[in-house]
Amino acid sequence: MEGNKRREQLLKILNNATEPVSGGELSRLLGVSRQVIVQDIALLRASNVNIISTTKGYMVYPLEQNKVKRVFQVRHTDEQIEDELCTIVDNGGKILDVLVKHEIYGEITTPLIIRNRQDIYDFVSKVKTKKIVPLKELTNGLHQHTVEADSEGVLDRIEKALAQKGYLI
Repeated sequence: MEGNKRREQLLKILNNATEPVSGGELSRLLGVSRQVIVQDIALLRASNVNIISTTKGYMVYPLEQNKVKRVFQVRHTDEQIEDELCTIVDNGGKILDVLVKHEIYGEITTPLIIRNRQDIYDFVSKVKTKKIVPLKELTNGLHQHTVEADSEGVLDRIEKALAQKGYLI
């Protein structure tokens, strides 16, 4: 399949997906290597298609005009990861990413796109079963999340809940 047609198919798959699609699944569906998928994603991003990589795979992330965002600087233990994330989504937020400011490497950001408790359980399970070290470990627990919500009031509620639990810096 020619490159442009393949990228059209790739975009169609991602646009129709309700969950992230792994690179392996995309390569299987399109009959190409995982590296070709990575290159196609880069070309689509360069043409202003908002494709993000999550821990579960690729997805097109529509930019929602009526949403507000706020960055929360937090610190907690590994045992508190689930509670911190639940505090955000239970109060109406969507966790877009995690960011750490490393002394040598600078800012390191990874998209998360955590919308609900199931996303949290999947994330925490992956961290535990695959023995993955969270980014916060690079900065002695200190990290930031960009959170999206329907209103400033929702973000204020999230901020208050994080502060009450002692997570907010």
